[in-house]
Amino acid sequence: MTQTTASSEQPEVQETTRRDFLKTVGTAAVGAAALTSAATSFASPYMPTTAHAMARVIGANDRIHVGHIGPHWGGQGGVHTRFILQHKQDWNIEYAAIADIYTYHLEHARQHIGLPENRAFLDYREMLEKVPEIDVVWVTTPEHWHFAHATAAMEAGKHVYCEKPLCKSVEEALKMRETALRTKVVFQMGAQGTTDPTYHYIAKELASGKYGPIVWAQGSYCRNSTDGEWNYYGLDPQATAENTHWKVFEEPCHHKHEFDKQRFFRWRKFWSYSNGIQGDLFPHVIAPILLAMNVNEFPRRVVSTGDLLIQKDREVPDTVHQIIEFPSGFTFMLAGCTTNETGLTPTIRTHLATIQFAMFGGGQVHITPQSITDQIQESNLHVPNAGEQIDHHEKNFLDAVRDPSKKTNCPIELAAITQVCISLGARAYRENREMLFDPEKLRVI
Repeated sequence: MTQTTASSEQPEVQETTRRDFLKTVGTAAVGAAALTSAATSFASPYMPTTAHAMARVIGANDRIHVGHIGPHWGGQGGVHTRFILQHKQDWNIEYAAIADIYTYHLEHARQHIGLPENRAFLDYREMLEKVPEIDVVWVTTPEHWHFAHATAAMEAGKHVYCEKPLCKSVEEALKMRETALRTKVVFQMGAQGTTDPTYHYIAKELASGKYGPIVWAQGSYCRNSTDGEWNYYGLDPQATAENTHWKVFEEPCHHKHEFDKQRFFRWRKFWSYSNGIQGDLFPHVIAPILLAMNVNEFPRRVVSTGDLLIQKDREVPDTVHQIIEFPSGFTFMLAGCTTNETGLTPTIRTHLATIQFAMFGGGQVHITPQSITDQIQESNLHVPNAGEQIDHHEKNFLDAVRDPSKKTNCPIELAAITQVCISLGARAYRENREMLFDPEKLRVI
């Protein structure tokens, strides 16, 4: 399991402080409930000015100030928060502000981080406007909000670490790519496998050309549990439509729903907020293997099959298969399942060899030559320091922020290609058809 989930155990919130805090944010709560949709949210009075949108040049010894959108202590946001606090001395990094629409999560995270009450915001745009010293923004919100949150941060001149998946749709992915390239901010998508040296070793080997052209590749992400995937996120008894700001949560959605704790806390089970297995799990497979194959092109065709076989408490399938075809001619086959944990061995097949390796940090690589060549020897090797540690991926991002000569391991170019593959796959499944994409004009056909 590469996407570590923080413990859902939550220490008791100090009620006196919380009451005082809610008085402070009460006015903001009214404004948050009336926020405009994600598509038009950038017209907000909190939109940063052009002056603010100029990213600060950060020296090697300068402290980096973090703004965090969605720092839920009991979820993936809390995983990142813990690492940032753990490494704040050696990384020379500190929290400047946080934002979250759920008042309980906001106050809970604020107390753990130790921020004053005026550095906790219900409106992320207000955070960007009122705390200009923010250098980098962590986005760890549900995926239907990634586009709005990350784009606003980039337009404000902030470097961005955005959890996977990049966003929800093809159009959002392409817009985020355009924004990142135009604003020249440092961008990292949270597919930490791209920082595993195993994939970089394979990329160097394939770039040598000695294995011949890539023919096809395979990968998978499979899980199984008695509770059912994503049901490990608890349903807070104190959550209401008011304190979660439910209408804000649903703003990017085309179809609105009544308040439902399942939808708010276990949002990955529903199409309105997630692409299911394809959005949550496939980024951990697609991005690292594309990196290993040195792929820098968008797909041209995607097909998907699957169904809801066992887990009936959701809209997204519990079993899905996807094939991606690239302009170079090779295909990439993916399998995802949340009712059987046995997946496919990650494999890249070239004309002259087959390269098999272990996912999630095993570091083992097995190379088998094809019978038509005597120029490649069968080999087993172990890549040193292999692993898919989240804090190594965070450090790669911060190093790139401080040094323009360094690059992130999952930059916007790789993130956008990965997301287009995912979004086309989800549409192919839902619409029961093959999805065609023009990699030159960057549009769905």
